[in-house]
Amino acid sequence: MERALYGAGGFFRRAEGPAGHFRTSVHASPLYAGAVAELLGRVDEVLGRPGRLALVDVGAGRGELLAGVLACLPHQVAARLQPYAVERAARPEGLDERIRWTDTPPQGVTGLLFANEWLDNVPVDVAEVDEDGVPRYVLVRPSDGTERLGAPVEGRDAAWLEQWWPIAGEPGARAEIGRTRDDAWAAAVGSLTRGVAVAVDYAHERDARPPFGTLTGFREGREVSPVPDGSCDVTAHVAVDACAAAAGGGPGGVMAVSQRDALRALGVAGRRPPLALAAQDAAAYVRALAAAGEAAELLAPGGLGDFSWLVVGVGCAPPFPRCGGSPGRLSP
Repeated sequence: MERALYGAGGFFRRAEGPAGHFRTSVHASPLYAGAVAELLGRVDEVLGRPGRLALVDVGAGRGELLAGVLACLPHQVAARLQPYAVERAARPEGLDERIRWTDTPPQGVTGLLFANEWLDNVPVDVAEVDEDGVPRYVLVRPSDGTERLGAPVEGRDAAWLEQWWPIAGEPGARAEIGRTRDDAWAAAVGSLTRGVAVAVDYAHERDARPPFGTLTGFREGREVSPVPDGSCDVTAHVAVDACAAAAGGGPGGVMAVSQRDALRALGVAGRRPPLALAAQDAAAYVRALAAAGEAAELLAPGGLGDFSWLVVGVGCAPPFPRCGGSPGRLSP
């Protein structure tokens, strides 16, 4: 998975970038960047408007989200902002020169760290229970995706399964071992001196793990077999409760909400404009109607609205209210 996604010729190093293969919230509507800009403004206020404010986009793709946020920030915030794009691909041409391009999160910054669909692409091993009830690593042939079972899962991986995704004794049951994601998220949160860290992904919790895992692939807008040859995205949903525990809440606390609830709290409504506006200003009505359609896509149940936002406050409380539908045990 590591080689297929990030090695020489890997999927995320391809010239077309992720946007050439699948549609994320960032690409669905500029309303998403506007919501992140609103969140950044609230973080800035909670932090007391520091002289230097960081916006760290982890898994930045080709910098689309940062460009969108910069386009709608008020001058007094933009003047103090240092945007960072954290991405293992090369810096794209024509990117705003204010954006610093790096392959690891900057250390010791104050502000907002935002990771949109990043953790689902942090490589994981897969475990499957054999006929004797023993969890074993799933080995895969990179050229065509053919699988076979390997050695028994041991050590830290076995301990992680026991705590977060127990599958022993159920032949054929599978799990994605999320320890690497826990470590990656804890390191990302730890890069902040003060601020808020947000991870956005499709996710699940211990009480409702999918019995056969979620590993899949995407290519040119279609779901495909997760063959790790570099030609497609290889992804799996995130064990959000394990990541939350790994990062810890500290004095700022930790919470998880659906994207639907988070975006509504940040001002994305998705309401149709009044018909009266059509008679008063037809162009404005068409623009408002288009924005409502984009908002509806971002909020849609069964779609983008079901993403989980894992929110960690580092030395401050997350600056939007707890919303309905959040997993309560993630709250401090």
